[in-house]
Amino acid sequence: MWGMTLTRPLTVREKLALTFSRRRRGSGFWFGFAIWALWPWTMFGTRIGWTGGEHIPREGGALLAINHVSFADPIFDVALTVSHGRMPRFLAKAELWDIPVVRSVLAKGGHIPVYRTSARASDAFRGAIEAVERGEIVAFYPEGTYTADPGGWPMKAKNGIGRIALVTGAPVIPVANWGSQNVLKPGSGLPRLFPRKRVDVVVGPPVDLSRWLGGPRTRTALDGVTAAIMADVTKLVAGIRGEEPPAEPFDPAAKPALEDPSAQAS
Repeated sequence: MWGMTLTRPLTVREKLALTFSRRRRGSGFWFGFAIWALWPWTMFGTRIGWTGGEHIPREGGALLAINHVSFADPIFDVALTVSHGRMPRFLAKAELWDIPVVRSVLAKGGHIPVYRTSARASDAFRGAIEAVERGEIVAFYPEGTYTADPGGWPMKAKNGIGRIALVTGAPVIPVANWGSQNVLKPGSGLPRLFPRKRVDVVVGPPVDLSRWLGGPRTRTALDGVTAAIMADVTKLVAGIRGEEPPAEPFDPAAKPALEDPSAQAS
């Protein structure tokens, strides 16, 4: 049996303390409003628990590499990050900046457009690189979408995070989500509120990328960095679940995605 990472739901006292002490500065009005509106449900509508928050740097640029099992993941990942003194910036496709209300939330919250149609890969992530270099925490879902693995495990990731890590040299902090897929199933717009669902978020120490830092940014290097990052994320997921992960990650480019990838993960 794979060794388990012990977590426990936050107590009511801990949740109340975080409600008044969490990071608020730097959110912008609309992003701050969204956090404020969702906070009571995030804290008190679920049985949320986390561990490893001490690995989130208290200052300076860093990347959070996070697995993706539900569209609700950002809600819990924001709660984790602001509770540990940082305001995360998320990547989102540049097309969303064309939608008036969404544009206000994203732009005023300091979030980062990804130019997926750019001819140059370095241009696609220039905003993320600039954010890290000015000392921001950038939250990154390397898989690009919620997992299509039949068992809910992290799947093979795109190497954008590897490129940003090598360009900036910033620490990459692995983060694992589990349980959020039971709150909001992938593909569903209706959260399951009762009974309250258990959600775990576990943070690990920075990924050791020393063998690649300072070297050429070849495709092989980018793929190696990305695989090392996702291996650490997968270990954290395995620790939450107490199960052995697959020997090889699911490759969405090689196999058809499932209609409901959470079916065997809930």
